[in-house]
Amino acid sequence: MSEQSTVSVERSTPKIATITFSNPAANVIVPETVKRLHELVVELSNDDQVQVVIFTSSTSGFYFNHFDLRQADKFPFTPGPGSVPAWVDLVIRLSKAPFVSIAKIRGRTRGGGNELALACDLRYASREHASFGQPEVGTGIVPGGGGSERLPRLIGRDRALEAILTSQDYDAELAERYGWVTRTLPDVELDRFVDQLAARLASFDKAVMTAAKAQINRASLPPDADFATAYGEYTKSLTQPGFQTSFARLGKHFAAKGLDVELRLGEYLGIVDEPR
Repeated sequence: MSEQSTVSVERSTPKIATITFSNPAANVIVPETVKRLHELVVELSNDDQVQVVIFTSSTSGFYFNHFDLRQADKFPFTPGPGSVPAWVDLVIRLSKAPFVSIAKIRGRTRGGGNELALACDLRYASREHASFGQPEVGTGIVPGGGGSERLPRLIGRDRALEAILTSQDYDAELAERYGWVTRTLPDVELDRFVDQLAARLASFDKAVMTAAKAQINRASLPPDADFATAYGEYTKSLTQPGFQTSFARLGKHFAAKGLDVELRLGEYLGIVDEPR
């Protein structure tokens, strides 16, 4: 792994791996993040010992954030014949992987970051320090990595429309009430809870857990083709006038307010006046 990678992996036991994302200051997802995450999910899927993979962050205030749209044209594709966007392959593989994936969420979780969390099997969030959002419409584009496919199945059509069309941030309490996350916990209890759950899952028979997950997947996952369609619609929306206008306006807010825009992105996306 490159020393400059935004992603690291640690094996606490042969059966449990933790993938940590770190791209300060706002943990935006860059092309290298996608490439490395894809490599790790493939690698860990092929490891017969791995039963649980935890996804977490080491950047204060942020979990996995949105894509860095300044680099939108650089996000990778899978190699070889039948090449597809690596992000599409990643989120499909993750939901079907022969291990249990757990999102341990502290901080802001938006766009692609939220889509990664949705692709995980289980999502546990800090009650005080987690928030969620799909901000694409507010920036003049559409979701492209599973948000539009997974959210309606989790929280219902109307709530998914509300979340995606308004581009607002949702606190952990509301996300739990909607069914966006598996559950929330007091921040001081989050690490211990996830560690104990991971140890419990790792103690069970892997073949049986994988078979049970496959049963639930048959009843709950969106068709694979829908993810590729959505990614194509997302890339097309990047060329539309709405994105150019919205992204320029957001850039002015960043120039005036800096990191505060990422801290309160849902609010800033609703401000159409010139920044002061």
